Amino acid sequence: DDRILFESLILDGAQAGLSWSLILAKRENYRAAFDNFDANKIARYPEKKIQALLTNPDIVRNRLKIRSAVSNAQAFLAVQEEFGSFDSYIWRFVDGRMVRNAWTKASEVPTTSKASDAMAKDLKKRGFKFVGSTICYAFMQGVGMVNDHTTDCHLYKEIDRLGSC
Repeated sequence: DDRILFESLILDGAQAGLSWSLILAKRENYRAAFDNFDANKIARYPEKKIQALLTNPDIVRNRLKIRSAVSNAQAFLAVQEEFGSFDSYIWRFVDGRMVRNAWTKASEVPTTSKASDAMAKDLKKRGFKFVGSTICYAFMQGVGMVNDHTTDCHLYKEIDRLGSC
């Protein structure tokens, strides 16, 4: 679902330098403030709307992150136009298949990969902001492109099974 992928990308960017729990706690506020992450609407936000977001205490009021949501919406729409969907575009970075890692300790889980490096580079080339390799890797984990749960985690097999569907 491209809307969910866009939401994940924007929230991962908003999380940069902050705790993920803070962003998750504000997720519904973000949905309300950003028109349920409708990229078509966000791409056309006028300056007045951006200024209102900058004063909204229910979201992280970082000027660069808020403005990046607007420019990322524009870039997102261009990717959809070129590839048919954002989903089709991002899965190219993992050859269309979930990366199944088999870590035994959380300390083994990386923060980047060659795929996230390539994704970050290509997204930046397309005009996206707040999409460094670490953010891209977190995005890939969050949307199910990478299974980085440790093998003893109860979610490891469940996510692995979903990736086989």
